[in-house]
Amino acid sequence: MDAFGIVEKEVRELIRVRGLDPLRQAAEVRRLVEAAVADYDERALLGAVPALGSLDVARRHVFDAVAGFGPLQPLLDDPAVEEIWINAPHEVFAARGGEAELTAVTLTEQSVRDLVERMLKTSGRRLDLSSPFVDAALPDGSRLHVVIPDVTRRHWAVNIRKFVARASRLEHLVELGSLTPNAAQFLASAVSGGLNILVSGATQAGKTTMLNCLGASIGSNERVVTVEEVFELRIPLRDVVGLQCRQASLEGTGEIPLRRLVKEALRMRPDRLVVGEVREAESLDMLIALNAGMPGMGTIHANSARNAVTKLCTLPLLAGTNISSEFIVPTVAACIDLVVHCVRTAAGHRQVGEILALGDRVEGGLIEASSVFSRVDGALRPSGTGLPKAAKFARAGIDVTALGAA
Repeated sequence: MDAFGIVEKEVRELIRVRGLDPLRQAAEVRRLVEAAVADYDERALLGAVPALGSLDVARRHVFDAVAGFGPLQPLLDDPAVEEIWINAPHEVFAARGGEAELTAVTLTEQSVRDLVERMLKTSGRRLDLSSPFVDAALPDGSRLHVVIPDVTRRHWAVNIRKFVARASRLEHLVELGSLTPNAAQFLASAVSGGLNILVSGATQAGKTTMLNCLGASIGSNERVVTVEEVFELRIPLRDVVGLQCRQASLEGTGEIPLRRLVKEALRMRPDRLVVGEVREAESLDMLIALNAGMPGMGTIHANSARNAVTKLCTLPLLAGTNISSEFIVPTVAACIDLVVHCVRTAAGHRQVGEILALGDRVEGGLIEASSVFSRVDGALRPSGTGLPKAAKFARAGIDVTALGAA
């Protein structure tokens, strides 16, 4: 056993004897590590044990091993890393600035299992042959997804999407170049006016960040209830309640799907409903809530703003054979006011590609829609047409004409 391994074993024994929880009592564990490394270094000077080398490296390595996520911890601590994924123990990848790279980290099959078990410890979620997929949140807000054989060919597949929040308000998106001041003012006014907003985009396009920033524009006296598969939203308001789904127990009971959460959220006196992402039949419950006068927001995967509208008109059909397009399409037109489409450029920069306004009219099964802001020669510019549902702006005391001229 090498020097690091000896110290790690000693620290683990001290943690066991003292009954510490490394994840919840990190400060105490860090003090244990520092004392153990210092004691080991003194013994190494006498030649009783192998030398440690750099004490700072030793402290960091041992602490990461017992209280962090081992070899992955440096990647998790690196603010430039956006996502980490493991295809095989010897294939650990990371994404920086939207670019994927193969890292020098090498694991074993057992160490991957141990890391996943440690990551799931605080989530209360399980992973086994009867439930070979798991979606969970790490303590820092990062999102974990794991798939095990025989769903995968051979190795455990692990994805960790870090919560890298460079923006929490629309003003921050302007500073980052993702949004223009005019568009930010328009969106802030739309949120204040109680418009229902759908955020669309591909994976890693910045949908959750945009939803958080839009949520920051909600009035400080409003009560917000969020529903998600896994906690990701961090809306910076004082009256926010977050709900997340729960997987079934070993007995197959206790599952709480997103559809149930949407219904329960309406019983919690919300002024706003925020749905983390609509993927399936829960879109019907969201539309019914919005159609009842509840202002809300949500995200959806789509290639464009117009495709997002088409998809939202299709997903509710999954709720049952008694649901028809004749009901869904007019409901979408009546409920959704704006679609904010987020894109990620080839260079990895995230930006708003279009802001689409939906009208009330439906002709030939298609909803009237027009672009309020769109990219022209790479710049997000107002189109000067298609301002949505002026009545909602007027009720909030907002001059729609001034917004269109902005």
